[in-house]
Amino acid sequence: MLKTLWATVRQGKIELLESDELPEGTKVLVTILSDNEIFDNEAEFWLEASKKSLDIVWDNNEDNVYVELLQE
Repeated sequence: MLKTLWATVRQGKIELLESDELPEGTKVLVTILSDNEIFDNEAEFWLEASKKSLDIVWDNNEDNVYVELLQE
């Protein structure tokens, strides 16, 4: 199961910003966000983070064949 939790670094330690019981030994993946990538609204963050991937899927020349078929 994947779960995203917001956290911050204080005195070299990662502190969760929301309470969650993580069992001892739980492996975590930490993604560092630069200041301009942090949004007050979590939904806005995920929209921006997924935009590049969605652009690759939706904006490609391979789909042009369907446009041609629809115009016939």
